[in-house]
Amino acid sequence: MFARLAVNIPAISGIFDYVIPTELVEKIQAGCLVTAPFGNQIVQGIVIELTDSSTIQNPKSILDLLDPAPLLTAPQIALALQLADSTLNPLAAIVGLMIPTGLSQQADISYELRITNHELPDSKVATRIINLLKERGALRGRQIDSHFAKVDWRKTANSLVKKGILSAKNVLPPPRVRPKHIRVAQLAVSPEEAQIAMESLGSTSQTQARRESALRFLIKQPDAINLSWIYAETGCNLADLQELEERGLIRLFENEIFRDSLATKQVDKQTSTQVINLTPEQNFALEKITNYQLQNSFLLYGVTGSGKTEIYLRAAQETIKRGKQVIILVPEIALTPQLVHRFLSRFPGQVGLVHSKLSEGERYDTWRRARDGKINVIIGARSALFSPLKNIGLIVVDECHDSSYYQREPPFYNAVTTAQEYAKLCNAICVLGSATPTVEQRFQFENSLKSQVAGQVLSLPNRVTDSDLPPIEVIDMRAELKNGNRGIFSRALTESLAEVISRKEQAILFLNRRGTATYIFCRDCGTTLKCPNCETPLTLHVTGQKSQVSDLRCHRCNYTRQKPKTCANCGSNQIREYGLGSERVEQEVKALFPQARTLRWDWDTTRTKDAHEIILTHFANHQADVLIGTQMLAKGLDLPLVTLVGIVLADVGLNLPDPYAHEKVFQTLTQVAGRAGRSARGGKVIMQSFTPENYAIQFASQHDVNGFYERELKYRKELGYPPFAKLARLEYRDVDNAKAESEAHKLANKLKSKIEAEALHQTELIGPVPCFFAKDNGIYRWQIVLRSPNPVSFLRDIKINDWRIEIEPINIL
Repeated sequence: MFARLAVNIPAISGIFDYVIPTELVEKIQAGCLVTAPFGNQIVQGIVIELTDSSTIQNPKSILDLLDPAPLLTAPQIALALQLADSTLNPLAAIVGLMIPTGLSQQADISYELRITNHELPDSKVATRIINLLKERGALRGRQIDSHFAKVDWRKTANSLVKKGILSAKNVLPPPRVRPKHIRVAQLAVSPEEAQIAMESLGSTSQTQARRESALRFLIKQPDAINLSWIYAETGCNLADLQELEERGLIRLFENEIFRDSLATKQVDKQTSTQVINLTPEQNFALEKITNYQLQNSFLLYGVTGSGKTEIYLRAAQETIKRGKQVIILVPEIALTPQLVHRFLSRFPGQVGLVHSKLSEGERYDTWRRARDGKINVIIGARSALFSPLKNIGLIVVDECHDSSYYQREPPFYNAVTTAQEYAKLCNAICVLGSATPTVEQRFQFENSLKSQVAGQVLSLPNRVTDSDLPPIEVIDMRAELKNGNRGIFSRALTESLAEVISRKEQAILFLNRRGTATYIFCRDCGTTLKCPNCETPLTLHVTGQKSQVSDLRCHRCNYTRQKPKTCANCGSNQIREYGLGSERVEQEVKALFPQARTLRWDWDTTRTKDAHEIILTHFANHQADVLIGTQMLAKGLDLPLVTLVGIVLADVGLNLPDPYAHEKVFQTLTQVAGRAGRSARGGKVIMQSFTPENYAIQFASQHDVNGFYERELKYRKELGYPPFAKLARLEYRDVDNAKAESEAHKLANKLKSKIEAEALHQTELIGPVPCFFAKDNGIYRWQIVLRSPNPVSFLRDIKINDWRIEIEPINIL
């Protein structure tokens, strides 16, 4: 018997044949995690399929089975194969997405110092390696990486190995995660026997009292109890419990416990029992979803506040009644606590969360509970899609337009399209929900026969509350400047803020920028302070209660420095700030309205665990009057007291050299505007702009999603961009800009030759050119964009080493 493995080396494509040892033939099945030799190293691998024969002569043998239960289900294996093929990612990299962090381990090299009494070499890198190994002992390559940021130390290490100074051997680290156990105690005799033994438990009165207290406590407990709890309740210690065990009165043993991130979450009983009457539009959509015939994919296109979440809940309820399981994808779990709480209330004890802020142990235990069928609903960001549920009946992608569903680092994939394909493999329903679906998503569903997608659009054109969509007033900031207003806020926004605060209501101020100033420059010579690693302008951040400490920060690589007193180019002391960020907006609100309580919700204020939920809870409980934030405010928030949304600068992003720029601005503005007037109080939106005539701003100001779609579709067709063509983005990175440029031109010539040789008139190249962000964290970036009816087919047989390949990217910056 043979097994075909995807080995855990992300850069390796394909699958490899191995012999299954006789003792493992009955145990190994598709989806199992094993160890096997690969070259001169031992690696982990996932069994993709079993076969009776192999075309390979004398294949190597599998060494060990790491887990008797399969890690991957049959639909997951099918999805991995399909996704690797459609995205040109290595199969091993896709499989790696489905294995919990900490369980999957890659082969490494362990370095150890062999000679200690040698002269230190001239090389600084070699000296650092030797001193590090002297101090720490043997280290694996990935451990050494953390001490050598941006330094290629491996060539030097290999040289030291050849000289006999270091030794190196291949190792496979053990998994970092395993089931968690705690020590517990339980009564081993009947309560009557324990009462009889009470009289002589210790030689002193203190010892007698402690042991008697412990025994009385355990008599009252029907189940095994954590030792820590017993210590806290009775004052006894381990020696006391061990003595009681020796006397045969109690049992001491270990129990496995699950690390549950939801253990501390309180369920709102009122929410779980509240009866919600559906609107006719909601009832129609729910009936279509739960009684699907031909379609298995639906686009739930509803305005903000139209009740999409209630449809998700009802559809999930029906799916679970049918004995199946549910996956709910959200853009970012920390930004959607209201949706999470509603699911917890509706399905207590049946929900698991999957997101990046969980510990490895919490993620591992949630994964195991999903695999064992102990969870019916998984909620999380894009990685939750790969949870090993065995009988999936419904996959929901909430806010399906959101860019966070696209993985921006290898392996590249789009969780929205992947969810649609996975639902087909599971014979499940897939529901995409949004008030602002992307042009491609809407076009795909409205032309489902041409796009070979069995899908249907379900519309929710009205809000479920008595309120309508809020009116939007667009303020031309050019006119404000002409009238002498040089402040951040227009007169209309300032007056509206004053009214809201006086009525004890709430306002949201949105600005798609962090920091205090957008960039810092010398007023005399014009030099702009840039990040040395990325060559992007540094942003000013002010810290401290009295705004006396200033630092400059790069928002791409997090490089920081102090604000200089003089210009490095001309020596002038005329260093000035320009632009505005969320910190500056907060300062302005405090200056205009000292009595107003403000909260800032951006990346800088939400770095710690649970920070998102704390800020949102404070605001929802009216512990602040004005919430100032960045794109986080565009997520699905329902805040009834918010009657004013002020969009401080609507133009941000419009002029980026990206064909999707206008769409992203329109989506953000529409979503943010939808936070206002979600109760009977009503509300309004004030949108400030220096280019109010731009069509994205015009359509957003009228809540005209259909108008924008038609205008943008026409623009895309004229320029030949998706959905009328498909794109592939190829990027080369190197610390040497000349090498990056040279490699880009070499590949471009290779691709042009193929296009000419095969007479592919509908296939063309854009580039090679430097990326918009040409330097990122010290690395130069060059790109080629391929436009073709089928870029995957075109690129599949071309060997492209060291290039990052994105199929259907969400931007070309």
